[in-house]
Amino acid sequence: MAVQEFLSPKSLSEAQAAFGEGAASSWLAGGTDLLVGIRLGARDPSRVVDLKQIPELTAIEIDDASVRIGAAASAFDVLHNSDVPSLLPGLAEALNLIGSTQITGRCSAGGNLCNASPAADSIPALIANGAQCRILGPEGERVLPVENFVVGPNQNALAPGELLVELILPKPVPGTSDAYLRLTPRTEMDIAVAGAGVSITLDSSGTCTAARVAIGAVAPTALLVEPAGEALVGSPLDQAAMDAAVAAVRAAAKPISDKRGPAQYRTHVVGILVSRAIANAQARIEEAR
Repeated sequence: MAVQEFLSPKSLSEAQAAFGEGAASSWLAGGTDLLVGIRLGARDPSRVVDLKQIPELTAIEIDDASVRIGAAASAFDVLHNSDVPSLLPGLAEALNLIGSTQITGRCSAGGNLCNASPAADSIPALIANGAQCRILGPEGERVLPVENFVVGPNQNALAPGELLVELILPKPVPGTSDAYLRLTPRTEMDIAVAGAGVSITLDSSGTCTAARVAIGAVAPTALLVEPAGEALVGSPLDQAAMDAAVAAVRAAAKPISDKRGPAQYRTHVVGILVSRAIANAQARIEEAR
């Protein structure tokens, strides 16, 4: 079945009404995954509901407590038309890796999350920064942590008729920074063999007071590795703490072997990426002081 309708609602209420009228519908936040899926026959909607014309879904707002990124806000706008890169450089690193310049102009963090690829770059960075998903559906609103939003490869937690409205991240407190790293077979426009996102907070003495560590492409979904964060807290990020964090992520990793690399290699690499990402975040905090 070919797409029969393409609708561009101007409000959330219009979008919900368009989606819920009975036809097999798909949301379009950027289209960089959806259109490829339709062309390959993996997706077969009769109606596509474009979200780019809804102001709430393309807004990027920063206040004293939070950073709010509309689910359809383009990666380009986040990177070039907002203060997100200075506040969350690791998230910016992840968004900047999603495809080419042309893709960056259309794709969104919300769409990347909803597509739910195990190797998606934005998801470990969002998890590391404690992002929450604001979801709107026929039964009202609910909020879900990003680490609970992806439930399997290319499967998310949205119920029929639900829509991811925005991503809400706590605004980093002083002494906090993040970082994201991935390994790919090629230097550009490739899928991660392994990825790592971290966010750490250091006090004035350099002791870690909070940490979140997330890994991607080494399990069916991106993972928040709580033991890795716990290993860092209370330490000056010395070698013992780093080794414990690396051991924790390697224990949590459950990769497959495929043409991109054997499981043993990916498990080893993700530990290296985590240690380097921690060092990058630490260096950013020290440079800001």
